[in-house]
Formats: sequence, C-alpha cells, structure tokens
Amino acid sequence: MASGYFRFKQFTVRQEMAAFGVTTDSVLLGAWASIESAATILDIGTGTGLLALMAAQRSSARIVAIEPDRDSFIQAGINFAASPWHERMTLIHTPVQDFHPAAGELFDAIITNPPYFSASLLNPDDAKARARHTVSLSYAELAEAAVRLLAPAGSLHLVLPVNEAQKFKEEAVIHGLHCARRLLVRPTPSSPPARALMTLTRQAVPVYGENELVIEKGGRHIYSDEYVSLTKDFYLKF
Repeated sequence: MASGYFRFKQFTVRQEMAAFGVTTDSVLLGAWASIESAATILDIGTGTGLLALMAAQRSSARIVAIEPDRDSFIQAGINFAASPWHERMTLIHTPVQDFHPAAGELFDAIITNPPYFSASLLNPDDAKARARHTVSLSYAELAEAAVRLLAPAGSLHLVLPVNEAQKFKEEAVIHGLHCARRLLVRPTPSSPPARALMTLTRQAVPVYGENELVIEKGGRHIYSDEYVSLTKDFYLKF
C-alpha cells in the first residue's frame, strides 16, 4: 500500500489505505482534461480521489466518483470529506460495470486513469492487481460504460501508456467513440513518449489538439516550462 500523504495547493491526498497513491499520470490528466464547463463529472476508479478533487478545483460541477476497492473507497471518502468541495462530491462503492445512476443521469465528462496491464503477470497484491490490470476493467467494458454514461455531447478523458492508448482507441471506435484530442508525454527530451492523454467523443472529427509535453528538460527535477504551466495550480513546488 501507499503511505503518508501528498499535499497540493488547495487540498491534501491521504494515501495510506489506497492500492495506489498519487501519480504523475493522474496529475497530468487532472490538469489537462477539458472539464471546466461540465455540469456533471464522473470519475471511474477514483482510488485516492485525486482526479475527482482536481476536477472539483477546476470546475463548479457536481462530481460523482466510483471505486470498487473497499480500502481505496474509504480513503477517497476521507480525502473528499476534508476538501473544500465535499458538498458537491458523491462517492459510490461499486465497479463501473454495476453503476447505474438514478433517473438515467448522464455525465458531461468522464475522467479515468484506468487499469492497463493485460499481458503481464498479475501483481501478488490483489488490490494492486485489480487497480492496474485489465482483469477488473477491460477496454471494451470501459468503452461500453463511457457510451452508456456520457451525455450526447459528453467527453471521456483518460491517460494510458502509448501502446495501450492505441489499443484503447481501436476498441473505442467499435463502440462509437473517437479521439478528438491527444497529448503525448515524454519524461525527457531524448525519451520516447511514455504516456498518452486522450479526449474521446461520439463525434468522428479530425483530432483538433495533437501536442507533446516533456516533463524534465534540464536534468533531474528541472522541469519544462510547459509542465510547470500545466500543473502549477496544484503542485506546491511550482
């Protein structure tokens, strides 16, 4: 399990109980996703609650976060209760496959840092295996859930390793979702892209945002201007 806590500018994430703690992937996605105008946001597999908390800071939306792992669910609840936005945040203990909002509610935006290991050996820690391996949520199941839960003009925002992102894009098209925006993330200028952040919608339109971001440009812990600009509203160090 993760240990300790991670303090951001406007909230703190405790992570002692969660299967996985704060990650750069989630911070990047939470800062990058276009969710400012959304009235309703769903966070699938909230974990510590980080993405939901970032969405709450960046919008005035009502936010629903779902989490199937009991310990992570409890951890997210602690973090939500301590945040300035707890009155508009709802946490539900369920896998997305079983999540059916009351009165057929649909969401303007869905955010998720989904499981992506498919061919590798399962982590011996069951909670970590379920959090990071597609045995708990396949790409087909995630795409099906997004189509079922998104409003007609809604958008899905997620982060995946580059190779897995291509696999998800191919699966998403089968279900009627198309990539509209993408950010490739390189750890250093000489590194190949390691992560892809994507926005998918029902509209099959040309990708309107295709960019790259380098995290560290000048050596260890010397961050690029683009990375600082994207994350400065959250990280204390910026």
